[in-house]
Amino acid sequence: MASQVYASAPDQSILLNTATSFLQGLYPPLLDLKPEIASQTVLNNGSTSTSPLEGYQYVVLHGEKANSPDAIWIKGDDNCPAVIEASESFEASEEYLNTFDSTRDFYRSLFPAVQGVFDYRSPDNMSYAKAFDIFDLVNVARIHNATSPARNVTDEQLFQLRTLANSAEFGYNFNTSQPARSLHAETLAGAVLAQLNQTVASKGKLKFSLLAGSYDVFLAFFGLANLTSASPDFFGLPDYASTMAFEVFTTANSTEFPADAAANLRVRFLFRNSTYGQPTAFPLFGKGEDSLSWPDFVKEIRNRAITSASQWCSLCRSSVSFCAAYKSDTDAGGSEASGNGRMSNAVAGVIGAMVTLAVVALVSGLAFVLLRKRQSGEAQEKTSVRSGSGEGRPSSV
Repeated sequence: MASQVYASAPDQSILLNTATSFLQGLYPPLLDLKPEIASQTVLNNGSTSTSPLEGYQYVVLHGEKANSPDAIWIKGDDNCPAVIEASESFEASEEYLNTFDSTRDFYRSLFPAVQGVFDYRSPDNMSYAKAFDIFDLVNVARIHNATSPARNVTDEQLFQLRTLANSAEFGYNFNTSQPARSLHAETLAGAVLAQLNQTVASKGKLKFSLLAGSYDVFLAFFGLANLTSASPDFFGLPDYASTMAFEVFTTANSTEFPADAAANLRVRFLFRNSTYGQPTAFPLFGKGEDSLSWPDFVKEIRNRAITSASQWCSLCRSSVSFCAAYKSDTDAGGSEASGNGRMSNAVAGVIGAMVTLAVVALVSGLAFVLLRKRQSGEAQEKTSVRSGSGEGRPSSV
């Protein structure tokens, strides 16, 4: 199984725990599923020995530290001053300032619901400037704390809080006239491109991959991939435990990986908001098609992708330690270092393929439920993935 599955998450407790929970659901203990795999016969006396924890399947999860070049493919906004600067410029926009002024009284009226919480000790702290934090605080308290004053917030008020958080977070993470706001989506696009290419080149040797990211990467990618033209829902925050998936598939009647990828392979994007229901296909890049041919997909996503660490360092103007290796290149105008700073072999194995299906799932979040047919560690030919989301809140990619 180790050669068929790759899982990676930033070295942050929420995202690591989410990825771990996902893998536990995807690969449950085998004793009740495949007892012949969970147990083995001891040769010297013929007795049976069962693996620990009823045949628990240990899937390796790679935790990427913030100062690792491999971390940029999942969290390209961390340690990126250009993203921070571009995001903060949203606060000078007419849209932001008008909303800030028009909602001031609304936010102040909700102070009793969060009174006593750190940073919210006065109504003056309540404003659109903290739209997501206030929504998240109230929403989580309403779900998990029966005695919280947040329970007094009405459904209508919560809906308005969420709507305002949607507009603020999308504004922080994407703007067509300011590409730097969504550099973290460009690194994700680079990871997807490199990994799916790895899948095709290896003819599906890697069966499944999992990346754990946060909701801001989701929102940035929604804008970058022009998913907002497919549905206005993509302007909003993904729900807890949502999933974004990429599938490579063929309609050819064959049990072998297609020899001619350009002619036989297609790529489909699916999204499931929360843990309920089935993933729904949406057209990428404003194309209006539920799937694209492999060459068309590669062309479109390459135009939106950051594909090397040196390129990221240059665009971000980052001082993170690994960028020192590319300093001469960024000083020379941001050209990529030849043969250096590209996606490592480990990360390049993140996107796996089945014989007829490849899936990449980005999961992020606190809450997360896996709704799928249970399977053993032996990779199935066809797999359906559902998962969780959000750093600080659950959602999926």
